[in-house]
Amino acid sequence: MAVQLNHTIVHARDNRESAEFLAHVLGLEVGAEWGPFVALDLSNGVTLDFASVPAESIVTQHYAFLVTEEEFDGIFRRIKDADIPYFADPHGKQPGEINHNDGGRGVYFLDPVRHGMEVITRPYGSGADD
Repeated sequence: MAVQLNHTIVHARDNRESAEFLAHVLGLEVGAEWGPFVALDLSNGVTLDFASVPAESIVTQHYAFLVTEEEFDGIFRRIKDADIPYFADPHGKQPGEINHNDGGRGVYFLDPVRHGMEVITRPYGSGADD
């Protein structure tokens, strides 16, 4: 059997708020609630299950999403339209910019609890850097 990631739990102050935030940015629909989770289904069968936890229990995580060039256009437009601060780098040292790593495009932004979100059009190591 090939090993595949099926789901992961994303800690949030408010599971619905965080799921809806990311769904809006990525152009997805929020899935059904299941027990304490609000699900966000990704196209490769992986589910992000948002769980409300006490704020002091949240440890910042990083989530990267591989998208097409066309999907990136829509995502980037929604980020700008919502005035979400964005960066070309994971440390926030290049605000208001995107990157062109591996010949693609990438952008970083934070969700409501400051998880680092990344959207890229080319996997790292797949092409020449500009």
